[in-house]
Amino acid sequence: MVRWNSRLVLALALVVLLVAIVAVLALRQGGGELYPVRQQGRCGYIDRSGKLVVPAQFDRALPFQEGLAPVALGNRWGYIDRRGRLVITPAFDLADPFSEGKALVGIGPRLGYINKEGKFVINPQFEGAGRFENGRAPAVANGRWGYIDDDGKWQIAPQFEEAGNFSDGLAMVRVGGRYGYIDTGGKMKINPQFEAAGDFSDGLAVVQMAGRFGYIDKSGKIAINPQFEAAGEFSDDLARVAMQGRNGFIDKQGRLVINPQFDDAGRFRDGIAPVWMGDRQGYINKQGRYIWNPTS
Repeated sequence: MVRWNSRLVLALALVVLLVAIVAVLALRQGGGELYPVRQQGRCGYIDRSGKLVVPAQFDRALPFQEGLAPVALGNRWGYIDRRGRLVITPAFDLADPFSEGKALVGIGPRLGYINKEGKFVINPQFEGAGRFENGRAPAVANGRWGYIDDDGKWQIAPQFEEAGNFSDGLAMVRVGGRYGYIDTGGKMKINPQFEAAGDFSDGLAVVQMAGRFGYIDKSGKIAINPQFEAAGEFSDDLARVAMQGRNGFIDKQGRLVINPQFDDAGRFRDGIAPVWMGDRQGYINKQGRYIWNPTS
């Protein structure tokens, strides 16, 4: 006969609870990551094995974020779920992926934010804007960039020549033609000194010095010496870099792990990255092997 004790019962109950939580989260998220692809001029989505799971039926498509993805039918953008069903009717002139429950959309020349029901939570009023991170989003008023909160109120007054998205608690801004970084309170943490700069990701940010691109850490110190013709943000511990007109990937020590061979490349997400050969887009894994051959 099996004998039960309180510790064993508690342990088994915890296991059952964890399994249930994982199952619920999986249902809410709609499964694993999906990636936009082009097939005979139309856009659909593949999974990380390279299987087409949402048929190519859209004119344009952007990545999934928070369970929804922006897609275009004709000149109007809406949003689909992971089954490919339209859940927000195409009604916008432009649309970005969701972040912190809101998505940036355009109506005519003005930008605002919608929720996942497709309703405006911040009315279209900005000349330019970015995604929400850390409860802040960059936006433009009268030609200057500042940051708004979830209610659309200014938390950092418009004062910058340019501004990026918050990431890792810092955001890129341009002052006097040079780029530095502020914190969520608007305090300058890394003085403007770079010719160009990107958002922080995985603890590093790409910057340009003397015409070459490298990476700094959150203290502003050089982590990877400027040596590349172009460079992108780190994701999944890898970043796209360009050398002699070709794109490959480096690790966080600056070592090439996928040799430069592509005309262009994007960020890794869940171990998969988009690459381009001419106007044909494919996807590679972290070993540099195609899981989806380039198509157009």
